[in-house]
Amino acid sequence: MAKRPTVTDLAQAAGVSVATVDRVLNGRLPVREATAHRVLEAAKHIGFHAAGLIGQRISHDRPEHRLGFLLLPHQTFYREFAREIETAAAETTQFRALPLIDYVPNLSPDEIVARLNALAKRVRAVALVAPDHPTLTAAVQALQDRQIPVFSLLSDFAAGVRQAYIGLDNRKVGRTAAWMIAKGAKRPGKVALFVGSHRFHGHELREIGFRAFFREQAPDFTVLDTMINLETGQITHEAILALLERHPDLIGCYVAGGGMEGAIRALREASPARDLVTICNELLPESRAALAENLITMVLSVPLPRLCRELIDLMARAVEGDVTAVPGQTFLPFDIFLPENI
Repeated sequence: MAKRPTVTDLAQAAGVSVATVDRVLNGRLPVREATAHRVLEAAKHIGFHAAGLIGQRISHDRPEHRLGFLLLPHQTFYREFAREIETAAAETTQFRALPLIDYVPNLSPDEIVARLNALAKRVRAVALVAPDHPTLTAAVQALQDRQIPVFSLLSDFAAGVRQAYIGLDNRKVGRTAAWMIAKGAKRPGKVALFVGSHRFHGHELREIGFRAFFREQAPDFTVLDTMINLETGQITHEAILALLERHPDLIGCYVAGGGMEGAIRALREASPARDLVTICNELLPESRAALAENLITMVLSVPLPRLCRELIDLMARAVEGDVTAVPGQTFLPFDIFLPENI
């Protein structure tokens, strides 16, 4: 049986003295924060039995920030988003982050505002995914006036009013999807595009980038009128089957928001099978399986762990009043998944 790490082992792993480890363990005399965190990380690394106690000692002296998160209906992606928020909150070492996570039942602006205001009563800052709407902008302004910073996630809203946006450069996402279709198609043809709602600023930007690429770089392709799927798989499923029947020369499809489950189901049911270059968002069990089967061509994905770490850090800075350290926009690089790299 492996020997249990000792205090001496921990001191060596952390590069400090045994006396310093003792002070961290027992709260004797002040220890520099950076040193205490180094001891904690070393304890976790070597499996030191009192790593939890060290974490408690350190967290006791850290400021506490209660942060709110309002996500869209309880789909697979947003459940994963919530898990990553909780993980990032637990792992941050500069403060104690206490996340409160809620979900909106639908995309009604009034419902979103009601949930936002209820959450804001319990937290110091709020981050949410929402469409851009004047009713929401007014609510965000009221919260900002009360010194409750509001962050837009994935799709921007209340520009010029909210504290900051963090997510992808959605125009680039749209152009990347168009590039893949243009390069992957065996011949020019018609291309379908789905967005959840034109009220989603991020979807609008993806559509702009998507259409701009074909207009500039691949004019032989025809982009059909954009279809609204309300982020639902059922609408997407029915629409794609209808498109395949109506347009024999349909060669590409991009689901710019949610609803990719419906697209995958439609491709499985299409008879005879169509050679359609299909782009979806987020690497989830459904999209991973579809990539493995070569039903879809590419998945563009938000790096959720990194986004959540940076989001919690930005929210804490805003709460602490360090607004100069909070940029108005934070664009993260997106992940690209193909059948050969999953």
